[in-house]
Amino acid sequence: MPQPWSRRNFLQSGIGTAAMTSMAGIAASETEDHQIGEASSQHELQTSIAVIGGGLGGCAAALAALKAGLNVVLTEETDWLGGQVTSQAVPPDEHPWIESIANPSYAEFRKRIRDYYKRNYPLTHEALTDPFLNPGRGNVSKVCCEPRAALAALEEMLAPYRANGQLRVLLEHVPVGAQTEGDEIRAVRLEDRANGGEKIIHAPYFLDATELGDLLDLAKVEHVTGAESQGQTGEKHAPEKAAPDNMQAITWCFPVEYRHGEDHTIDRPDRYDFWRNYVPPLSPPWPGPLLSKSYTHPITLEPISRPIDPIREGKNEVSGFWRYRRIRYAGYYEPSFPGHDISLINWPMNDYVEGNLFNISPEEKERHTRDAKQLSLSLLYWLQTEAPHDDEKGQGWPGLRLCPEITGTEDGLAKAPYIRESRRLVSKFTITEAHVGTEMRMEITGLPKEEVKALPFGYSVGIGSYRIDLHPSTGGDNYIDISSLPFQIHLGSLIPVRVTNLLAACKNIGTTHITNGCYRLHPVEWNVGEAAGYLAAWCLKNGKNPHQVYHTEELREDYQIRLKDENIPLSWPEFRPR
Repeated sequence: MPQPWSRRNFLQSGIGTAAMTSMAGIAASETEDHQIGEASSQHELQTSIAVIGGGLGGCAAALAALKAGLNVVLTEETDWLGGQVTSQAVPPDEHPWIESIANPSYAEFRKRIRDYYKRNYPLTHEALTDPFLNPGRGNVSKVCCEPRAALAALEEMLAPYRANGQLRVLLEHVPVGAQTEGDEIRAVRLEDRANGGEKIIHAPYFLDATELGDLLDLAKVEHVTGAESQGQTGEKHAPEKAAPDNMQAITWCFPVEYRHGEDHTIDRPDRYDFWRNYVPPLSPPWPGPLLSKSYTHPITLEPISRPIDPIREGKNEVSGFWRYRRIRYAGYYEPSFPGHDISLINWPMNDYVEGNLFNISPEEKERHTRDAKQLSLSLLYWLQTEAPHDDEKGQGWPGLRLCPEITGTEDGLAKAPYIRESRRLVSKFTITEAHVGTEMRMEITGLPKEEVKALPFGYSVGIGSYRIDLHPSTGGDNYIDISSLPFQIHLGSLIPVRVTNLLAACKNIGTTHITNGCYRLHPVEWNVGEAAGYLAAWCLKNGKNPHQVYHTEELREDYQIRLKDENIPLSWPEFRPR
């Protein structure tokens, strides 16, 4: 067993070596009875695989390792697993072929969401018999759902492994330190924010699935933030100069319902005057105050406006912001069940660009998170009191009501801000716009748009598809929203250039600021996590490390066979999805 590490022995960097073979041996002996082992005290845990971060990537990574027969400790900062779809309250952004082309485990997750509604809610016959039920009838996804439904689906998938002792979940545990030796992480220290104190996890493998790539920073694993320059990446849409602090906006999302004839106006937010007159300092320019019906079209960057009327949109008369991320459609419920449509507010008007959450003091981080909340509350107050009606015959909808029962919070806002961009691993292979961007692929290949494809990867560990979709940024960029092609996930993007027992397991993989825009979305994060979980498990069972898998064709192919055995698609079918 590894020796316990005291608080003073925890470093954020280290020099030395350790033997992966001995660590693999420890893991093999522990997995025989599928139990999480205690180290030298109740505050220390020994496990085969430690997954730090309980978002979609972390849950998928844990499930893969558990299916492979290993024991896992899974940690999460909030009191809900699920990340983007639960604590951040965002319904999934997915490619249009997700019903037929998806990792089986992700398809199971989606099916369980639908089954949850059908088992527990008084749905109409139409909804109960719809195999493709979209609970909110929102436009962004075919499973626009409430956060608790996604949470229930994840908990169901993990339940058997909790019951047999393979899995231990540590909620409200935040990574605060890492002990390293040479090119390995030996242990991670976690602060228990629910009960006080701390825990230390020892493991042969650590998977970073945190929302901000925190373990990369704590363990001094090589990583980047913000935008790389054109000279660094050769990308068509990269800036001339690198900007490490230029990150996509965070958004503090919140669900609201509309109750006609009632008044649910919140208290005037403390910073309402500031946000009411705020014009984002972006280039090309934003069309005016942020709290407005006008915003910048993500693709053309021209000023546009979109309907925001909860009355008309609730009747499906128009399609605008209200319906885009609607997570409850009241028309799917029996008349005896009281309720209203609920829309998740993740709009251009509450994208926060005044600062990022990286490489700053705790006080600055607290200020930015507080201000992001103030922006969202100011947007709600503006909608309730001042927003002009689409018919120009009135202003404000005081019947808009926050839904704390949906988010599980006191204030009705999500438990955590929606994070679009993480620290990114400096990896064995970096995915750039030249690999997946439509314009660059056309220029490189000379093929027309109807024939061009993303660069095929023989190192593929999964697939995904989404536009390169970058929201306004803290560095002053307006939207960067460009076409990309259905792509593969490169094995090398999960593997650090140096550290041998850490894998990236979510949106912190080796992409650039540009390609993060299409690799950051929900199904891709799941697929990345699943690939990382199976890779760590394969390495432990075969006494190898990820660097050896990456550099040895025979080992790589054997690992890919393991993925294929799970029916994980490694390439897109022959037809050309668009």
